[in-house]
Amino acid sequence: MTDNLAISVQDLHKSYGDFEAVRGLDFEVRTGEVFGLLGPNGAGKTTTVEILEGIRQRTSGDVRVLGFDPDKQKTLLKDRIGVCLQATNLPDKIKVIEALELFGSLYSRMLSPDMLLKRLQLEDKRNAFYSTLSGGQKQRLAIAMGMINDPSLLFLDEPTTGLDPQVRLEIHALIEEMRSEKRTIVMTTHYIEEAERLCDRVAIVDSGKVVAIGTPRELQDRSKGKSAIEIVCDASLTDRALPEFPEALSSTLSDDGRKLTVQSSRPARTLVEIVKWVDAQGIGLEDVHLSRPTLEDVFIELTGKRLRD
Repeated sequence: MTDNLAISVQDLHKSYGDFEAVRGLDFEVRTGEVFGLLGPNGAGKTTTVEILEGIRQRTSGDVRVLGFDPDKQKTLLKDRIGVCLQATNLPDKIKVIEALELFGSLYSRMLSPDMLLKRLQLEDKRNAFYSTLSGGQKQRLAIAMGMINDPSLLFLDEPTTGLDPQVRLEIHALIEEMRSEKRTIVMTTHYIEEAERLCDRVAIVDSGKVVAIGTPRELQDRSKGKSAIEIVCDASLTDRALPEFPEALSSTLSDDGRKLTVQSSRPARTLVEIVKWVDAQGIGLEDVHLSRPTLEDVFIELTGKRLRD
């Protein structure tokens, strides 16, 4: 494995009896990037992540995580990675600081628990019992436990599921902070907007296979759905012949002639020419709106399902 790759997966298969949950996955995760695994329930995401973490053995294929084989070098690998599960349950009467110190004692190195509590805004809960924490505080503690060994690679499984919008934003800020430190993060999420905001690249998984991989923008650009440009003028365009705008696929006017909608394969170029043409007509613009295919649109197009199905 080269230094710029944190994870390499080639032809990964995992079967449970006659059922093949993972059917030949291939992907790589670069060092220092936030990589998202997206897929509907049953797509094989959780099985794949558990194989990468050394929790579950693969049936076949080649997997390297930080240069280790998760099947054969579990102990070495687990000392270098951090894991934050979707749901973490601790004993009600364990204190926050006790939980961090206990988890830290399992590794060959440990960050300062008090430093982590400060970083995750849990200082005032240092001696609080786990049962007294809110949902957001429990999730921040789970992330702190995942970071206690200063991991090179952090796995986040649905890190904001069930949290209120304010806490989700706090977790987003924390993930962005970790990315700025060049820490590699692999995350699964059911929130498309979360993947669009946080992930450098995403892999869309369906029926045990990777069906698309790239940056959110690259996947949007590959979509069959094209961008729509909508302009609203201060006067009607009905009595004017619409030109063929560059890269435009179709043009339609509203009944009153003031709103022009143009579908385009290269919206930036088309928009410039539309604005030039409208200005040449001596007509003013009241509004301009450009909509691109969303990652949700791409996901539905590729899998036929919504992410939260």
